[in-house]
Amino acid sequence: MSNAYLWAKALHIIFVASWFAGLFYLPRLFVNLAMVPADSHAERERLLLMARKLYRFSTILMVPALVLGLLLWLHFGIGKGPGQIWIHIKLLLVLGVVGYHHICRRLLRTFEDLHNRRTHRWYRVFNEASVLLFAAIVILVVFKPMVG
Repeated sequence: MSNAYLWAKALHIIFVASWFAGLFYLPRLFVNLAMVPADSHAERERLLLMARKLYRFSTILMVPALVLGLLLWLHFGIGKGPGQIWIHIKLLLVLGVVGYHHICRRLLRTFEDLHNRRTHRWYRVFNEASVLLFAAIVILVVFKPMVG
């Protein structure tokens, strides 16, 4: 294994973990926003500011995570070869995570526009989707199930 491969892999793991930290916490802010009383403008604005900053920071972290993942796949050949079904499933799940990330932005806009109609319980359940995606991706990467 070359040093370049090991650096790419280490940085990929760091950026993915950091990106997911944002995806784990952002919906928790949505839970709190959904619970803010209508007359508590200062609390709402404070939570919105935190959510906006976290979303922007998570978006910045997402970019190198995806670029490094593509580098590992396309340049270093991770997941290439016969029977490597795990990489295709992982890529599908990564697309799901990117979609989840963008759904978070749409949900943030509903709070900014005062159009949120969902309960704090819904956001608690929504928050678990990122955990399930993360767990599935880690399991695929560790076990690398093959076909054929």
